[in-house]
Amino acid sequence: MRFTIIGAGPGGYVAALKAAQFGAQVTIIEDTEVGGTCLNRGCIPAKSLVASAEAIRKAKRLGEFGIEVSGDIIPNLSKIMERKDKIVSTQVKGIRSLFKSWGINLIEGRGTLLAPRKVEVQKKDTTIKTIETDKIVIATGSRPAQLPIFPFDGEHILSSDDALNIKSIPKSLIIIGAGVIGCEFACIFKELGTEVTMIEAMPRALFTEDPEISVLLERELKKKKIKLLTNVSAEGVESQDDGIHLHLGGGKEIVAEKLLVSVGRTLNTAGIGLETLGIKKGVRGEIVVNEKMETDIEGIYAVGDVTGGMLLAHVASKEGSVAACNACEVERKMDCSVIPAAVFTSPEIGSVGLREHQAADKDIKIRTGRFQFRASGKAHTMGEIAGMVKIVADADTDKVIGMHIIGPHASDLVHEGALAIKAGVTAREIAETIHAHPTLAEGIMEAAEDLHGEAVHAPKKS
Repeated sequence: MRFTIIGAGPGGYVAALKAAQFGAQVTIIEDTEVGGTCLNRGCIPAKSLVASAEAIRKAKRLGEFGIEVSGDIIPNLSKIMERKDKIVSTQVKGIRSLFKSWGINLIEGRGTLLAPRKVEVQKKDTTIKTIETDKIVIATGSRPAQLPIFPFDGEHILSSDDALNIKSIPKSLIIIGAGVIGCEFACIFKELGTEVTMIEAMPRALFTEDPEISVLLERELKKKKIKLLTNVSAEGVESQDDGIHLHLGGGKEIVAEKLLVSVGRTLNTAGIGLETLGIKKGVRGEIVVNEKMETDIEGIYAVGDVTGGMLLAHVASKEGSVAACNACEVERKMDCSVIPAAVFTSPEIGSVGLREHQAADKDIKIRTGRFQFRASGKAHTMGEIAGMVKIVADADTDKVIGMHIIGPHASDLVHEGALAIKAGVTAREIAETIHAHPTLAEGIMEAAEDLHGEAVHAPKKS
């Protein structure tokens, strides 16, 4: 079977590898670089900068650990970027090596649908190649959303892509949007020495997270002296000699050296032939698919950001695997009920399942349990006591339906919650499972105990 994929991001390249495992003859088309946004302009380079920022933060605190260091802690941006680029390059080479290992044909160029079984590629050398195929997967991803009043120039008004490739550390930065990307960059730039101001139209940062988690993050941002303005609209910008002037609602104005616009992403569905084939799209321009990741055209699938679901690399990868399996006649269905998410702020956030208000919307009676990391011996040894674990359980069945963590290694710890929800585990079962001491994971056990009023390391409730 001939299998063609447009886009080699985390959805597309996983689909390619999975199809190759089933013996398909696979061609994958990519117009920038394998790995897509996640590897080249998103998850991996951003987390490299997060790691550098965290190293700076820890270096400044070495005295607390009894380690004496003389001199100032000074970030070397060129070396930070060099490290980031090396990590990306290594990962790109790894994917290309996997393609070679599985006999996958990579064509560098822009793919366009011509017919249900035909794809045209405008190659980088300007030549045109037409591919006859049996199955097609669309995995063209997304890009930073651009507002007309805040046009990206790559120098003064930045997209998240631009921010990953800055040439100098700005003295001051305004970030429009206190969502995941905005909050992560705020923490990165603050550790690099930038004065950061965040503008958010919603009542709080990370508005989609559990409110208790958002409140704790806002407290930590304040400790870092990151200024956060909520319930504020950004209405215009001017570039003047002294920097970027951002006009806010109510006639207010703030000034900074640079402006980072982080207000979501735009789906890459234009110019790839969807209209030619009449592939159905939704109200936001997303490609409509079923639980098998099939479009309304037989033999054509779509995965990742272009389907308009949760714009997360791991979701795209799972969708790519599901699409490839179905295309190769191995039936699979996409289960979106348990999708963990991570925010790489300082401290980290990990969440999975329902928030309290979401459970209320579904008329589910709940019980909640909490554990503060300040009560964790391991957190104290690490010097990372900010944060908490929160478990949401169905009051009738005691099954875990949500877990929300802010604190050290939250992005790793939350997967215990994901497995619990997937497997139908109860809070009582987590509470009765022995967790190693001293570990951060004990906090999950104690939060489960707290849900039943039995937490050992929690003060007596009045």
